Order: sequence, then structure tokens, then C-alpha cells
Amino acid sequence: MHLRFSLRQIEYFVAVGEAGSIALASERIHISSPSISAAISQLEQQFGIQLFVRQHAQGLTLTPGGRRFLQEAKILLEKAEHLHDVASDITESVKGPLSIGCLVTMAPYVMGRLRKSFEGDYPEVWVTQHIDNQANLLSKISRAEVDAALTYDLDIPQDIRFDPLAKLPPYVMLSHDHPLADHKTINIEELVDHPMVMLDLPLSRDYFLSLFHQTGLRPLIGETATDMGVMRSMVANGFGYGLANLRPQNEMSPEGLALKHVPLEGDYRPVVIGVASMRTDYTSAVMNAFMDHCHTSFKNNNFFGSQIATD
Repeated sequence: MHLRFSLRQIEYFVAVGEAGSIALASERIHISSPSISAAISQLEQQFGIQLFVRQHAQGLTLTPGGRRFLQEAKILLEKAEHLHDVASDITESVKGPLSIGCLVTMAPYVMGRLRKSFEGDYPEVWVTQHIDNQANLLSKISRAEVDAALTYDLDIPQDIRFDPLAKLPPYVMLSHDHPLADHKTINIEELVDHPMVMLDLPLSRDYFLSLFHQTGLRPLIGETATDMGVMRSMVANGFGYGLANLRPQNEMSPEGLALKHVPLEGDYRPVVIGVASMRTDYTSAVMNAFMDHCHTSFKNNNFFGSQIATD
């Protein structure tokens, strides 16, 4: 049977279907808009269906048939990518695409070094990365948009596998002139009368609040931040203390102000960093190589100042 379409045309169609416009799809996959437009027109002619409704103000909207076509097209692309895994298994080599997610708070400390070393060891693997919050990363794994994600062991669904890499206990972040900055450890009771700069991200907020709630206390939240760098800057400039698990190698805020990192006294649950992926009976050679690389890297490299590696 002679195929009336190419995988490249399908790839362009999926990109537009997910983006909602040719211009945005062009930016995402780095292909010219005319090439994408021509590919979609060819698909519509070859299959004799209308995939999109053209709306000048709102861009492109999938027709009912186009939505069904998109679902099948994504499955087709996944099957095609699986051929790389089959080839790797046959030739006992590691090559092909790998889509990796990383938690937004973790990415600045981990992603660059880990990805560089992995691609150095496996030059025939091409990696794409997705930086997002915990909830979105888990959704992307479930939708097969990423193969795996470096994230926390918080609210992991039953259908997702989690391989632990390191335990990170909580600590208190302080400006150099904070009243508690000279303490060797800090009891959570000592914090309640001081303003807090809360890292306000999905699941992270609940975790840090639980440290107070388990002793019947409430923090005095003075400010919130949705970015670790912003939180470190606000703490360094005296807006309050911060709580975190990810500890950088240096003791400075983004603008170069001194910070103190003091362990939180007490038996508090650490967060566990690991690799999340779909539970499946089959794991590709590329995924196995990435998992092994993560375990070796976290064992041999202290990514965080307070890291405790797990077995």
C-alpha cells in the first residue's frame, strides 16, 4: 500500500493542533510557517477532509474530524518514535529521542549539568527538556508528552513509577543580619513570630505549611514568591525568612547578598528527589541509560548543599 502522507506532515499537523496557530507552531518546532501551512493543506487534500477552521482573529480551530485525526496522529508519532527504541535494542546501542521534564525549582541546580553529562556519554540521543511545576509534569507524563521527569515524591499517582535519587531535609534561609542567623539549628517554634517569605508553588506550599501544622502552629506569612531566586532575593533583603529543601552550593542571593542556611531542628519528613515515569512492562534502552546516569550522577555529584543520597 502506497502511503499518501509523510511523518513530517503528521508532525507539523500535530504541532499546529496543539499550538492553535501556525505561527506559534513555527516558533516551537523551528520550521517556517509556509512549510507548515503547505504540509497541512497536503494532508487535507490527500485524505479529503477539513482538519481546521481558519479564523483570522482566533487562528486555527480543529474541526470535530480534525480532533479525532489529531488523537490518531499523536499515537502514530509515538509508534514511530518507538522504532528508535527497537533499533537500540537490536543493535545494543543507545540512540534516539528522549523528552525529559524537570521541576521548576530544581532545574537551575540540576538540569544543565545532568543533561550535558548525559549527552556527552550518549551523543546519539537527542534530548528535549520541559521545565514546569509538579502537577503539570505528572500530567505530561500521563499524556506521554515527556518520557520522565526529575521531581519530588509528592502526590505521585499509582500509574506513575518513582525512582528515588536523594533526600533533602528542610532548612531555614535567613539574611546575614536576621536575629536567628547565628543559630546552629532552629526550632520551628522560634519562627512563628518572624515574617516568612513563602515559596508559593503547587504542593510545595502544602509541604512547608505542614511543618508548622504538625506541631499546631501557624507561620506569619509576610510575602510569597513563585520563584526560588525571587524568594532568596527577598530573604536576603530582609523581608523575612524562607523555608526550602533545595540548597545551592553558594551562600549568596541572585544579586550577591549574603545568606545563611540553618538546619531546621526536629523530625520532619524530607522531600525525596527522583525520576518519575509511567509504569510499564517495557523500558527502552534510552530510558534505562538515563535512569542509570541519574543514579550515578546523584551518587557522585553533590548537586545540593544538603543532599543525602538514597540507596
